[in-house]
Amino acid sequence: MIRLFPVLAIVSMVWTGSVLAACRDDRVGLRNDKTQISFDIELAVTPQERARGLMFRESLPQRSGMLFIFDPPQPVAFWMKNTLIPLDIVFVDRAGTVTSVHANAQPGDLTPIEGGDSVFAVLEINAGLADRYLITPGTQMRHIVFSQGPAIWPC
Repeated sequence: MIRLFPVLAIVSMVWTGSVLAACRDDRVGLRNDKTQISFDIELAVTPQERARGLMFRESLPQRSGMLFIFDPPQPVAFWMKNTLIPLDIVFVDRAGTVTSVHANAQPGDLTPIEGGDSVFAVLEINAGLADRYLITPGTQMRHIVFSQGPAIWPC
């Protein structure tokens, strides 16, 4: 029994480390009953970062995106002014639940894309990926920004 303790301690440290490693500033996880996927992301937290977003970029790596944070949650609308690549725009509430997805937002389009009245986060990814990875309303998002609220999928 005494020899078993060090093994259990090591297993516990490895398991805890892998769980904690799942939440990082530069990655979001998404899951529902059909899929689980992660994206490498950049954060847009300040008004200046949110205003610039992905404007003027000629490409975005396949499993990458930008996560916009709105604290406190608020009504938000996005547009594609000066955006050169088509995007899927995923709107998320304070708990980390996807509330809506706008697929295939077109470059340069000035039409407002409304996300709802209480948006906490918005994930922009390459157009078509929300459909490919089955990201729909009800999908859960995991990121450390949800740790201060009632996270549906906590870190």
